[in-house]
Formats: sequence, C-alpha cells, structure tokens
Amino acid sequence: MSIVNMKNMLQKAHNGGYAILHANVINYDMAKTIILVAEELQSPIIMAVSEKALRGFSGVSDFASMIKAIVKDSKIQVPVAIHLDHGEYKTVLKAITNGFSSVMYDGSKLSLKENLKNTRAIVTLAKKHNVTVECEVGAVLGKAEDKGEHGELATIEECKALVNAGIDALAAGVGNLHGNYPKNWKGLNFQRLEEIHKTLPNTPLVLHGGSGIPDAQIKKAISLGVCKFNVGTEFLIAFTNGLAKYFQNGKQKDKRGYDPRNYFPWGLEQVKNVAKEKIKFLGSIDKAKK
Repeated sequence: MSIVNMKNMLQKAHNGGYAILHANVINYDMAKTIILVAEELQSPIIMAVSEKALRGFSGVSDFASMIKAIVKDSKIQVPVAIHLDHGEYKTVLKAITNGFSSVMYDGSKLSLKENLKNTRAIVTLAKKHNVTVECEVGAVLGKAEDKGEHGELATIEECKALVNAGIDALAAGVGNLHGNYPKNWKGLNFQRLEEIHKTLPNTPLVLHGGSGIPDAQIKKAISLGVCKFNVGTEFLIAFTNGLAKYFQNGKQKDKRGYDPRNYFPWGLEQVKNVAKEKIKFLGSIDKAKK
C-alpha cells in the first residue's frame, strides 16, 4: 500500500463505527516504531507532525521524505497518511505541494470570514494534489494558562460553514484540550458533539487532545461520528518514562550505557505499548485488510 490521503480511511471508519489513530511524532525512531505497530496490527495509521514539531526538521519535505522512506524500506502494506497538524496558512500550502497527503489548517483563532477565505484557497490547491483537508472551529486550547474547566465549543453555524467550504474532516471544539488535562476539567460536551453529528451526519469528525480523555468518553465520541483520534502528549510521556527507568536502574553505568542506541529502545518500547493499546481500543485492528 502506498502513501494515501485520509479520505477513504476516515470514511470507512466513519461508516464502520471505529476510529483511526493519528500519531503526532517528533523524530524518526518514534515514527518508525508506531508505523511498525500499525503494520503488525494491520491498521491504517495517520503519521502527523505539528507546526511546532516541524522545528526539529529542515522543513515539510524533510518530514514527508522520512515517512516515505520508512514505509518503503520497511515494506509497509497498511495505508499510511502523512499529515500536517495545526498548520498555519503558509505552512499548509507548502505541505500540500511537498509530499504531504493530508493537512490540517488551523484558522480557529481567526474570524470566521478569514478562516473560510483561507480554507477555500487551501481546498482548491489540495484537490489539485489529491490531498485531504481537515479544519478546526472552536479553538482546542493547549497552553497551560489557557486551560480551565472546559475548552471552547464550536457553534453549529461555524461547523456548517467550514464543511460547505469543501473540507474532508472537521475538528470541532467540544470541550477538549491539548496536553495534560487539568483536574477540574469538566469533560467533553456531548450535547454539542451530538448536535454537530446530527447536523453533519456524513462528515468525519476529529477529536484533538486525545491524551488523557477517559475511555468511556472516547467510546461515546466514536459513536457520535468521531473517527480520527489525535494522540501526541501520551507518546512523549511514555518515551520519557521509558528513559527514566533506564537511568533509575543505573544502566548508564554499564559499558557504553551513555550511548543513545542503548537507552532509546527503553523509551521506544513504551511508545510501542501505547500505540498498540490505542489502536486496539479504537477498533481499527485488521481494518487495513478490508
């Protein structure tokens, strides 16, 4: 299976009542680990990089080339989408023409008029390159100082306007947050999510800020049209915890214990475990075969 965009995999998930894992990664090792898990479990996978994480690469083409190389060299057969997460307008345009198969434009902090103007231009270019487009309304907050009891809520009017602009997937704010959730978080707003799903029943919905949402809420969200589930923070925490165990056990004192090739596998093993857990929970095992 070659690199694909998200359209078919999301439509199948939407119709089948399951979700696809969107994995935000920051380097080659993490990306390869997660892609190999998807291949083992025969699950479609969305490999993503955020605008911020792109700072660790020389540009959008660098990230796209890395994912393509992993897929080719590891003889991966499952569908893999190369996705830009929370891209700014200019970065999204570059990603569309430099190897990405999917982009997420985040104009949620702009006025609806400006958001729509940029979205229409992105959709026009994306169609020429067979690239899928995801957009967001109702900003999914991320900075610690922004977090309160609940995140922002998208309005039905905003959601309809973006879908009418030609996007393929909608990330609507329904109280979700990026990063770790505060203890006083009120949970997802299922009333708003249900309203969005009923109004736009054929539109694949995306849930950002997937790290830390209780399992029962995730399952309910999937039943209400969410078929793409974004995870990033949880992978970073898992990797860090794996490294912590290595050093807590004094392994750095072993022969060549200082070599990253000896301690990176400890972190990557934890990343692997999280990827397996998420794919199984989201219900996408063996869906690449269909």
